[in-house]
Amino acid sequence: MTKSNHPTGSSHSLFATIANQPYLLLVLSALFWGGNIIAGKLAIGELAPLELSAMRWLVAFLVIAPFAWSAVRAEWAEIRRGIFWLAFYGVVGFVSFNVLLYAATTYTAAVNVAMIQAAIPVLVMVGNFAIFRVRASALHIVGVTLTIYGVIHVATHGAPLRLVGLDVNLGDALMLLAGALYALHSLMLRYKPKIGWMSFIAVTSFFAAVSACLYQAMFSTGPAALVADVAAMSWRGWGVVLYVALLPSIVAQMTYARGVELIGPNRGSLFINLIPVFGALLAVGLLGESLEPFHMIAALFIIAGIAIAEYAGRRHLKDVLKPQ
Repeated sequence: MTKSNHPTGSSHSLFATIANQPYLLLVLSALFWGGNIIAGKLAIGELAPLELSAMRWLVAFLVIAPFAWSAVRAEWAEIRRGIFWLAFYGVVGFVSFNVLLYAATTYTAAVNVAMIQAAIPVLVMVGNFAIFRVRASALHIVGVTLTIYGVIHVATHGAPLRLVGLDVNLGDALMLLAGALYALHSLMLRYKPKIGWMSFIAVTSFFAAVSACLYQAMFSTGPAALVADVAAMSWRGWGVVLYVALLPSIVAQMTYARGVELIGPNRGSLFINLIPVFGALLAVGLLGESLEPFHMIAALFIIAGIAIAEYAGRRHLKDVLKPQ
């Protein structure tokens, strides 16, 4: 029997081929992260938001830990030096963001949650200027303004003047807060210890699991109720838990890290903008939600704003790299 006909060889060849397709890998990352929004919606009636978060990170840590053990041991000195930031990423970027996202899905449409998520890259740009004084061009500011208006248009259901009376849906407000937390997480990634992605996921997942369980114990129904609710879950509930623990938490991190490795962070980060697109499409296709006219108008502003901001960023990068 030749190697090409051997199942193991074929499987290895397939994975090797996929591992060298950066655009496929980056699209899959955005798809899995977009699906996280739908999972939060499907978990309603199965697990409360804090319960889902606790189960997500407990399962994710238990899955990744055996594979990451040797890497964590080898990089322990660097991990120990950066332990504060690794804990910060796990608590703020992994758990707090997702708890707010899951809570948002209980009060508003998944389409809204997906589209408001488009604010995250914009908030990162604003934070870069506010905290680190990273200057933006006039074109960049135009793009940011358009995107912010698009998000406001979604959050106010097409009536921006509702902001004057703070008349905003609770779910939309929770998602805006979640976006602000993830933007802060993204900004602080500049302090990430110089460790491999396997160690990074394992350690941050550990802190995420610990903090998620503490959140559940202090602010939700408590450990006993979590055990009871997990025992009573239907197949749908288990499917949601396995999805959020494996695909958005582990696989998407792997495919994104590999995609960025192949084409670089400047080009790779553009694919993050597909997350709200996939989230909205999945909400329509899987949940039967409808796209309202205000969604369409907001999408035009969001897409135009992101495109202009990215164009401005790329033009600035070319100017910096241009031979003098």
